[in-house]
Amino acid sequence: MDIAENAALVVVDVQKGFEELDFWGSRNNPEADDNIAALIDVWQSTGRPVVYVRHDSRKPGSPLRTGYEGNGFKEYVEQRRGKGSGAELLVTKTVNSAFLGTPDLGAWLRAEGVSQIVVAGIQTNMCVETTARMGGNLGYEVLVAYDATYTFDLEGPFGWRQRADELARASAVSLHGGGFAQVVTTADVVAAAK
Repeated sequence: MDIAENAALVVVDVQKGFEELDFWGSRNNPEADDNIAALIDVWQSTGRPVVYVRHDSRKPGSPLRTGYEGNGFKEYVEQRRGKGSGAELLVTKTVNSAFLGTPDLGAWLRAEGVSQIVVAGIQTNMCVETTARMGGNLGYEVLVAYDATYTFDLEGPFGWRQRADELARASAVSLHGGGFAQVVTTADVVAAAK
């Protein structure tokens, strides 16, 4: 695996509100936060650009709503912001894709000459997947650090219910098998980026 010298790490929605399990339900991959931290650390130590994405929910009861404590980044992310020697960007959004936020992520990546992005964060099958799909559609080489993501159990139509692990695997298969992104492990990305 080759990680470009200017590959951008896109850290999606690693916010305190996702700790409110009474709202979200059961989650998968308890190691995700450690893996996200490891990615940020290697990106910062190698001077690569990091993009922090924050979801500013417009739903009144959402743990991610603007003005509520849960809207803020988790402590380990907040502690790392501004600490690297590479470029850094904060994108805020109200929809699933980081490419539809403010400021314009695609314009910033183009201005920085970035053609490869590594996506990590929350939720695997929601904002991570949507950002990865759009990145692929826009012509970026997208890698998704699968074990640096997590999601929650979810109910869909007809009373169908999927566990978080099942949803995460389905996202990985769709992204990788559909050609939107290469789905990889944090260890492989870290080793290649050093």
